[in-house]
Amino acid sequence: MKSIGLILVAGGSGSRMGNTIAKQFISLKSKPILQHTIDTFLSWNKDLQIVLVLPENQFDFWNSIKDLDRSSSYRLCIGGKERFHSVQNGLKELSEVDYVMIHDGVRPFVSSSTLDRCLNALSAHDSAIPVISPSESVRMIENASSIHLDRSKIRLVQTPQCFHYKKLKEAYDCSYENIFTDDASVFEKAGNKIHLVDGNIENIKITTPEDLVWAKTYLKRTNA
Repeated sequence: MKSIGLILVAGGSGSRMGNTIAKQFISLKSKPILQHTIDTFLSWNKDLQIVLVLPENQFDFWNSIKDLDRSSSYRLCIGGKERFHSVQNGLKELSEVDYVMIHDGVRPFVSSSTLDRCLNALSAHDSAIPVISPSESVRMIENASSIHLDRSKIRLVQTPQCFHYKKLKEAYDCSYENIFTDDASVFEKAGNKIHLVDGNIENIKITTPEDLVWAKTYLKRTNA
């Protein structure tokens, strides 16, 4: 049995939500979005080693939330200036494991099937990145104009982004660059190959009021 670490990155401020509460703490069906995400992973694998990365000034608020299921153990870790630094910090807090999954704390609807595909892919590849195909046409801005792109060759990237622990830790032994928009970009810059797997369309990142409306409707429809 391979050991798995999970780094949950939750550094949102809630500004795009127009809310005074950080988005990861907004309530869905009486518990915070972040707790839904934790529960999703623990229902898939209760033996995960979890590191929860939050801004330091949110620790007390998180710990003060009543009625959370705190039966699962996890380490709290201080977030950094950029997501890159938050993951770097999380990796330092994680005890050595075989595989590591990096997931956005406000993506509570990743499916067990997606997680299974990621885990299975790691038996043959150094990375497993869940993606979905765009349904809209795609254009790329170039100079003062735009050009059409073949959407059949485009994939939208989700999380958890999954890796062999030692290789990812080596990849993160570097300085931040603007091109590092996710963990796959850091891993690729270090000379590693990226392997894609099918994600699930429900695995959205809840960042806007419209996302929140969708999430509430989804929970009601699925009785989750």
